[in-house]
Amino acid sequence: MNRLDPILERRREAVAAARALRPLETLTDAVAAERGAPRDFRAALAAPGLSIIAELKRRSPSGGALKPAADAAASAAAYYGAGARALSVLTEPEHFGGALEDLEVARAAAPVPVLRKDFVIDPYQIAESRAAGADAILLIVAALGARTGEFVARAAEAELHVLVEVHDERELEIALDAGAEIVGINNRNLTDLSVDLGVFERLAPLVPRGVLAVAESGVESRADAVRMRRAGADALLVGTALMRAADPALKLREFLV
Repeated sequence: MNRLDPILERRREAVAAARALRPLETLTDAVAAERGAPRDFRAALAAPGLSIIAELKRRSPSGGALKPAADAAASAAAYYGAGARALSVLTEPEHFGGALEDLEVARAAAPVPVLRKDFVIDPYQIAESRAAGADAILLIVAALGARTGEFVARAAEAELHVLVEVHDERELEIALDAGAEIVGINNRNLTDLSVDLGVFERLAPLVPRGVLAVAESGVESRADAVRMRRAGADALLVGTALMRAADPALKLREFLV
């Protein structure tokens, strides 16, 4: 069974409930009244060297409970102090223990771009992300398929950068056809949740010059970071290793290669 499908179904229900409580027009008004220009997520990842996107997630389907009591502000400040160039905040509540409020808190605690990492399957979530202060959002080709291009365009209209996640050659082709400027290659198999860093090594050479390549999932050590950098990674998105570490800031510094 694809582990993504039940999560997407629950997110559709959550979006419908959120829309009933706060119509799209209200979100649009909130952006106009409260939000300035987003921080430049792409520029942060394109800086010289290997950029680290440090992630806040309290639990996950693959890792179980990671750090259930993690404080979003403290985590963000520690990551920034250790050299993270961007943050990723899981906002999905049931499987990852997140909330949109975590994103707002994290962004206020550190002066770097913040990615909303969630399962975006409705244009409402794009406006919702912008209203909450996100600088970028994750779009998963496995969830959006042929609609990926539509969502990339809508995100651009909302002034959000996009990390487009892929798992294989077909999804990478969809992402590039959609105009993705930042591609996240996920080393995790959605069916059995296994991790293979060879996925990034296989797909990275297919990413055109000018498109940033982000290695997602499975980076646990400095050796892994070096391996991904040599394979062509511009950035790493690291969550589980940091959340499990006794000293997340010290662990993050291992990946600065």
